[in-house]
Amino acid sequence: MNITIEPATLHGAIPAVASKSMAHRLLILCGLAQSSTQLECSTTSKDIEATQRCLEEIASGRDSLVLDCGESGSTLRFLLPVVGALGRSARFVRRGRLAQRPLAPLDEQLWAHGMHLSEDGDDLVVSGQLRGGTFSLPGDVSSQYVSGLLMAAPLLPDPMEVFVSTPVQSRPYVDLTIEALAQFGVHVVVGRVGMGASTCERFALNPCALCGPKTIVVEGDWSNAAFWLAAGALEPEGITVVGLDLMSPQGDRAILAALASFGARIARKGNAARATRDHPRPSSMDVSAIPDLVPPLAAVAATTPGTSKLRNAGRLRLKESDRLSSVSAAVNALGGKASVIEDDLHIEGVEHLEAGTVDAANDHRIAMMAAIMATHAKGPVTIQGAECVAKSYPGFWDDYRLLGGSIKTQGVK
Repeated sequence: MNITIEPATLHGAIPAVASKSMAHRLLILCGLAQSSTQLECSTTSKDIEATQRCLEEIASGRDSLVLDCGESGSTLRFLLPVVGALGRSARFVRRGRLAQRPLAPLDEQLWAHGMHLSEDGDDLVVSGQLRGGTFSLPGDVSSQYVSGLLMAAPLLPDPMEVFVSTPVQSRPYVDLTIEALAQFGVHVVVGRVGMGASTCERFALNPCALCGPKTIVVEGDWSNAAFWLAAGALEPEGITVVGLDLMSPQGDRAILAALASFGARIARKGNAARATRDHPRPSSMDVSAIPDLVPPLAAVAATTPGTSKLRNAGRLRLKESDRLSSVSAAVNALGGKASVIEDDLHIEGVEHLEAGTVDAANDHRIAMMAAIMATHAKGPVTIQGAECVAKSYPGFWDDYRLLGGSIKTQGVK
């Protein structure tokens, strides 16, 4: 599906969608718990549905499981150690770019602790019983590896220790997992230890029964709210997102501080956050802990005169697209000036972008980024493959219209 956006000011208020990150974790823990918990999740997405589909297959009791992960990296990386902890055999179906996204060195650690993994085309076939003990991971790999091990640990007969060299990439996402586990009665001991000349973070937990509360509500998603707040930071009337936890452990809550560094005026009240254009200025920041914020921040940088630098973004190469390349390509397609220098993204902002066409690269966050940039283009912007927003935010285009966006859709079947 292609869409064409005419330049229009976005403004108003919009409710946050449910946090995809928390939904994955809470769905898995609900599925593993010995008690019954009602999970209230106001919205869904293809990734959330992939985790739910796989949990239903696990609950079916079949001897050999077929787990269709779709294109969800979270689903695969979280459930891989969980399936091993349950001692089940499974075929993980990986679609789109998921088969090319890395699993090392998590796979090596699983092998070392009793699991067997092999590739069959794009599918991953696993068997064996995961054992507890000591796991070691470098800090510059996906935090999802750590989260998957922590969620599997309560199911094991023996205690688990996970040592991760510092600094830990995307560390706030590990905190999300620790908070989710705490809601099910699991305590994770966290500390720092010296390992020779280096330092590691140590995550330790013992086997225990998972027992959750009667009801859990999935909080609002800061990662997707970031696009609306970025759009608000470009407009004098601003945009408010309601239904957010202003004290959330979600790392992407940092969007407020990041937009403030671009000169936006930020307001917080109750469960709402608001961003408004104030004194635009370029900014430079380390994004290693907040990689999903790079697309909305790049949209702001592209329309803010001066040179902005989003540093230490190397992990973006391993997302649904090579996001360092696809973010840069999207900015340049609309007459902006973006370049990749090693692991940094440099953007020389302009007052107004040009009309043009952006290939979303089958990446939901690139499509949403292009939509925000389109509000400051001189003419229509066409986004190719715009349906990819369904991965995390199926209602994005409807909400875009509610905020005043002008969209024409082509190629809908």
